[in-house]
Amino acid sequence: MRNLHKIFLPLAAVALLMGSCKKSYLDTAPTDQVDGSEVFKNTTNAMAALNGIHRSLYMQYSRQEEGGQGSVNLNMDYMGNDIVNAVSTTTFGVHKWVTHRNATTLNNAYIYSYFYKIIQNANKIIDNIDGAEGPDNEKKLIKAEAFTYRAWAHFNLVQVFAKRYDQAGNNTQAGVPIKITSVQEGGQPRAAVEAVYAQVNKDLDAAFVLFATAKVRPNKSHLNLNVAKGIKARVALTQGKWADAAQLAIEARGAQALMTPEDYVKGFNSVDNVEWMWGSKQVEDQTTYFYSFFAYMGTYNSTANRTNPKRILSTLYNRIPATDVRVKLWDPTGKNPDFPLTPGGIRSTFMQAKFTNAGTTSIGDVVHMRVAEMYLIEAEARAHLAVEGNAAENAKAAAALFTLVNKRNPSYTLSANTGAALLNEILIQRRIELWGEGFGFLDLKRLNAPVDRTGGNATVALAGVLTVPAGGPEWQWMIPLDEINSNPAIGQGGQNP
Repeated sequence: MRNLHKIFLPLAAVALLMGSCKKSYLDTAPTDQVDGSEVFKNTTNAMAALNGIHRSLYMQYSRQEEGGQGSVNLNMDYMGNDIVNAVSTTTFGVHKWVTHRNATTLNNAYIYSYFYKIIQNANKIIDNIDGAEGPDNEKKLIKAEAFTYRAWAHFNLVQVFAKRYDQAGNNTQAGVPIKITSVQEGGQPRAAVEAVYAQVNKDLDAAFVLFATAKVRPNKSHLNLNVAKGIKARVALTQGKWADAAQLAIEARGAQALMTPEDYVKGFNSVDNVEWMWGSKQVEDQTTYFYSFFAYMGTYNSTANRTNPKRILSTLYNRIPATDVRVKLWDPTGKNPDFPLTPGGIRSTFMQAKFTNAGTTSIGDVVHMRVAEMYLIEAEARAHLAVEGNAAENAKAAAALFTLVNKRNPSYTLSANTGAALLNEILIQRRIELWGEGFGFLDLKRLNAPVDRTGGNATVALAGVLTVPAGGPEWQWMIPLDEINSNPAIGQGGQNP
């Protein structure tokens, strides 16, 4: 990768487009970036650069399927079990488990370059912020957020493009290139998976130290110590560091409350929700029209919503008790006249209303982390410990699960399950709770579990495949061909099988 001389700015005048595939698209910054000499003159300017990274999580890129993190989430969930199309579609073709195995697919190039652009800009901040004029606590906040973004982006990349982290192995398998400086010359080789995770954890630990005495973040689009700990809890869960995952999840959620049942059915479109820990706040003059997450998973008047209301896998829906508020998020009959509908849209059985638009545009805040996830991480991690022989963790796992699920379903009682049965109950609750939030593929991969869409409303005609065995090469997205061709350090020998 060549030197990065410029940096994203969050201004409306800067389009911030990554651009379509071209041979050097991973090696240079976009041409719509501005020279960095003034960016780090003071913390005010540097904060504007950091806001550019925040903005990149919901801006529009080259294609309608490239709408920032919301589009990444859709890709990850479409590859899981639980989102079902109402009609045949080529949009988000990863649903059929074919397109991600093509190195020339624009989708692969988008996700790969999207996260490396975040890394490049985080590196520019990390390399330059110490010399900026301004309060020390502001510099610490900016630098801590940059470290957290760099860790988060590398973590996403290694999960998608490499083999899963083997909790019982040495993890020397090829991961992804590690980029930790903005002045690094030449292309980087694929580091071992273990090395990537080591760098992710190192960056998060550095962020922890800085956040401890940093200025309070201005809003939930920014990151803080709780969010950084939440990300590290995800990493620990993926690595099988169960005790660490449980403790980090507890610390991450702190005293932040779970939402009320009344708030649960308001459309998952506002960072003002008390349970959201991190989300992208989008305002009306920053609309991304048909690129938006809510143009695909919402009630905005788009073709994707009108003709293809997204549905939940019926076998999962049927596990939700009638007393659970979450049962209201889907219409099993497709005939409920009071159920939210896109103007002019069709109704379909098991269609969703978890995500709805706040108004008539495609605007909506995109959730990246919630308190509920932290309870689920704690519960799952403790259940894994119990399965491995620490019986005392059963009660703690059940208690964490109860705190969450009882908030959704007042009739839910403390689980009497233990061991594998309790772990399975937790994983089912995770699928219900986090439906549509981008965890489907990643959860299956880290658990080494197969895709299983059988027995319900998913069909081969619409889903392409109903089952995918765990552990095969198809669980790795292909490295984009442009990266293979332009980065000699990777070369053809660095491509996934």
